[in-house]
Amino acid sequence: MNDKIWLSSPHMGGNELKYIHEAFDENWVAPLGPNVNEFEKSIERYLDANVQVAALSAGTAALHLALIECGVGYGDEVICQSMTFSASANPIAYQGAIPVFVDSEEDTWNICPTALEEAINDRIAKGKKPKAIVAVHLYGMPFNVDEVMAVANKYEIPVIEDAAEALGSTYKGKACGTFGRFGVLSFNGNKIITTSGGGALVCHSEEDKNKAVFLSTQARDNAPHYQHSHIGYNYRMSNICAGIGRGQMEVLNQRVEARRAMTKFYIDLFKDIPGVKVLVEPNSDYFSNHWLAAITIDPKIAGFTREDLRLGLAEENIESRPLWKPMHLQPIFKDSPYYGNSIAERLFENGLCLPSGTNLDDGQLSRILVSIRNIATK
Repeated sequence: MNDKIWLSSPHMGGNELKYIHEAFDENWVAPLGPNVNEFEKSIERYLDANVQVAALSAGTAALHLALIECGVGYGDEVICQSMTFSASANPIAYQGAIPVFVDSEEDTWNICPTALEEAINDRIAKGKKPKAIVAVHLYGMPFNVDEVMAVANKYEIPVIEDAAEALGSTYKGKACGTFGRFGVLSFNGNKIITTSGGGALVCHSEEDKNKAVFLSTQARDNAPHYQHSHIGYNYRMSNICAGIGRGQMEVLNQRVEARRAMTKFYIDLFKDIPGVKVLVEPNSDYFSNHWLAAITIDPKIAGFTREDLRLGLAEENIESRPLWKPMHLQPIFKDSPYYGNSIAERLFENGLCLPSGTNLDDGQLSRILVSIRNIATK
């Protein structure tokens, strides 16, 4: 059988080992050191928005700390986009808070501003004003920033931007992850750049960053002994992982360009296959890194289903994956409130993510093309 074509595999740039070797040579292997400092600075320069960045062990850790800094506690309610990975919602539960899920809009597949305002008004009417809003830039596609932020500002509710999939994406020329009260980035192994595992919290003040670093290093008080006045976490990024990140940041623009080229590859592939739509920017305000190329299939028009394509590709040892199953359909969140219609459900039923790695060669692209065309014309 042919070698497996993965959905999104790590792609090293070449200088990662140099920074890792520096860490070993200088014995900086702890969750602090020159690589951590320089990695944070490189992200700050890239985002170009006068922000402060704290490098952490995971994007989930960053979201958890953002909720803490927004004052979310036991019994509070937090609005969360339903069409997302569970890591967007789980930290809400960490805090003993209640997630309130909101449907997607058709254009971006992200949080619907209309359903968002409906949810806020209804929760206020029920005596529980939401403490924060978690809005996601799904698959690298920016959410409708202007309308979502307008609703959030109207009701004075902080927005936590889950930009885990959107490093390199922009809205009206401004980097995703810099619009909200906090931004969250992920450097998991399948992301557009990786630190093996890791993430970052994007802050708008040195005070917020310092608090995040304090909480992420077990919240140790300034004392000669170990004294703790707050609950802390072991969330800081290691200097080794940050070395990988420094090398990856040097090739980030190339990775964005290559991911966008993969989406163009699928646009060209499906242009003559009716009933298939590729997720693309609604207009020039949006610039997606296209972390994952994603499609929806109308089986009545296409003559095949999402599962037909997924299983057909699997037979050819090509990985694909259904879109995220909405959070309000997950067993663990079955009792959580939900607002909107059934857009997220339809997207899940008919949507598929396709191989999008930046290290696919011409032979692998040919395999993907031939396999999809064969399945579509059966």
